[in-house]
Formats: sequence, C-alpha cells, structure tokens
Amino acid sequence: MGTAGGGTDGVAGERRQLINVAYRLLGSVTEAEDAVQDAYARWYGLPRSRQEEIRSPGAWLTTVTGRICLDLLGSARARRERYVGAWLPEPLPDRTEWDQAGGAGPTGPADPADQIVLDESVSMAFLVVLESMTPAERVAFVLHDVFRYPFAEIAHVLRRSPAACKQLAASARRRVGAAPTPVPAPGRADVVRHVKEAWESKDIAALVGVLDPAAVMTADGGGMAGAVLRPVEGGTRIAQYMVAIADKAPGLELLERMVNGVPGLVAQRAGVVMTVAAFDVSDGRVTRIWAVRNPEKLRPWAWS
Repeated sequence: MGTAGGGTDGVAGERRQLINVAYRLLGSVTEAEDAVQDAYARWYGLPRSRQEEIRSPGAWLTTVTGRICLDLLGSARARRERYVGAWLPEPLPDRTEWDQAGGAGPTGPADPADQIVLDESVSMAFLVVLESMTPAERVAFVLHDVFRYPFAEIAHVLRRSPAACKQLAASARRRVGAAPTPVPAPGRADVVRHVKEAWESKDIAALVGVLDPAAVMTADGGGMAGAVLRPVEGGTRIAQYMVAIADKAPGLELLERMVNGVPGLVAQRAGVVMTVAAFDVSDGRVTRIWAVRNPEKLRPWAWS
C-alpha cells in the first residue's frame, strides 16, 4: 500500500486502529491482539532501509494485519469443529459504565480491550452475522463498509482485483441486509430490564411474555463452564431453561450493563462475572440471546 519515505513516525499510534479492525474481523480480543502483535513484529523485523521506503507504515500494517486475520479466519472453521458447543464472539464491557456505578469493576488488561470503539459494528448481533460470511467477504466488508478503506487498498490485502473485492463486499452486504433492523437503545434497555426482573423473580409467564415465541438462545461455555451445547429454541423453552439456571445458582446477581455497546445483562456471584448475555430485540420482544460463559472469553470482565 505505497512506498517511498514514510519512515517509522507514528507506527505505534496505529495500534488502536489495528486492534479495532482485527477484533471486528476475528470476534476475539485475544486473537486480535495476537494478530496486531504479529504485524508489528514483522514491521520491526524489516531492515531500516525497507521501513524508510514505505510511504504509509499505517497502511502497510493494516495490509499485514488484514492478511494475518484472513489466514486465521480460514483456519477458524477447522478449529471451531473441535470447540465444545457453540462458539460466540468475545463480549466487551463499557468500563466507563462500571466506573460510574462505583466500587470495583472489570480490570482486565487495559490494552487491547479498552481500545475497541463500542459502536453498532461490534454488537453481538452484527458480529454473529459476520461469522456467516466467507473470510474474504468479511475482510472486504469490514474494511470497506465499516472502516471506509477504498477497494484499491483492500485489493492489496486480499490479493485480488478491486472489482473482485467490490463484489465480495456486495455479497457480504446482502447477508447483513437480511438481518433484522436493530431496536434503538432506550427501547432495548427496557426490554432487557423486563427480562432481568422476570428472571430474578423466576416468573416463567413473565419471561414468556418478553420473549418472542420463536426466540433462540445460544450459550458458549467452551467446555470450561456449564452451558447447553445446542441452541434452545422457543420462548417457553428458553424461559424454563432460565428459571432452571436460577434455581441451580443461588446468590447469582444480575446487573444491567452494556455488552458490546448494547444493553445486556451480566450475572455475577461473589463479585465474579460468570455469564455475559447479549440480546437482540424486535417489536418489543427478545428474539436472540447470546450467553457467553467461557471464562477465557470473560477476561475483560474480570474483577480485581
């Protein structure tokens, strides 16, 4: 992505942008950090003369990070075939929200999770749609539609023509277009609060009332925490399952917190976050629940 005379100025300042790109491409904070670290290692491994030839170190780092992510996405399906149960993206907290609540809060590594911008492009619903794309579609779509990189630059990442990259993004856009329109945050927060209240009171009827009849709940325990291995389908079955969980987990405290920038619920016991739940809402009812219980994916939510 360009040559002639950029030097190394500003290279370290690209890290935030690269983490944001990599997380949206991979859905994993840990893998995103590793990908960016790898890209920087390759940059610093270049001879100084080669570094000075590169006009835009940031563009070079983006190209390398994109290719690393592309390779990881290509192998992800094989790795996830060995994953125990359903695989979900890693949820992200809004640390300012915890600070405003007072007391201790999530204190996982300030870098990289704190650097990820919490907007609609990291909502769990959006990340799950991204998972349905081919690796090349995902890279083309995220770089162009989310980060506004031109197709001429994306072509360097994918090693394809700009026209081919444009077609990949269009194909990915159709997948996103088939997803339901997100509900504004205030309305979503109200629905999530009703779920919390009904869950705390173990009121199956109230839960059924706030769940869409065709709702689906997916849990990710990764074989490291108890979680249903297959999605639970139907509002009634989900309500029964949630109440059964509450019966088996005395002392569980539910908190209304932003999850990937969208109203969600956090379940903790004795100050330890056990589950982070994200929701999709349509017509005043919950249509999807994504419950992450794998402790490795909850590190950004860890208490000090």
